[in-house]
Amino acid sequence: MSFSTVNLMLAQSFLLNCQIFFVTLILALPLGLVLSFGSMSRFRPLSLLSRLYIYLMRSTPLMLQLAIIYYLPGFLSSGQYMLSRMTAACLAFVLNYAAYFSEIFRGGIQGVPRGQQEAGQVLGMTKGQIFRKITLLQVIKRIVPPIGNEIITLIKDTSLANFIMVKEIIAMAKDFGNRAMIWPLFYTGVFFLIFNGVVTLLLNRTEQKLSYFR
Repeated sequence: MSFSTVNLMLAQSFLLNCQIFFVTLILALPLGLVLSFGSMSRFRPLSLLSRLYIYLMRSTPLMLQLAIIYYLPGFLSSGQYMLSRMTAACLAFVLNYAAYFSEIFRGGIQGVPRGQQEAGQVLGMTKGQIFRKITLLQVIKRIVPPIGNEIITLIKDTSLANFIMVKEIIAMAKDFGNRAMIWPLFYTGVFFLIFNGVVTLLLNRTEQKLSYFR
């Protein structure tokens, strides 16, 4: 098999990694924000439920969650209903990373000095105005570095989808390895290095734009 053919097949498989990455970011970030509000809620049942969910997602391996989400529907329906591998992978990643993002959001929100919110109340601002004009921008500044770390981790974690036989780039490279072509396993690192490099540059640019909060 020619180098160009192998390279094309690896690139096509990496698109699955990219798909999992972008779906997770688009859905897990807002879900994480909702969870953070739930965990900070004064309504105790909602707070306890949110914290229990976060604890379960953060305390169990992502691979176990992938297996449960993929196999459980088929087991409960006696094989009549099963999620596709890609759907199960995306769902597992979204549910898992939302828990991590929620804790980052919670820490960022609670890290804003209480006195600033009180000052907003003195000025006659509503709770919504205080959150949008005082709290939110400072929260974004605080959470960019930890969110960035999770995003970098997410890029690499997308390879875990091969646990439920999603043909992402690592799984494809392993197939070539079984054909006595070991170099694709190392070549996959190029894809991750480039993707991580682009994301890191974007995150650094975002931090620089938020530097006026110092």
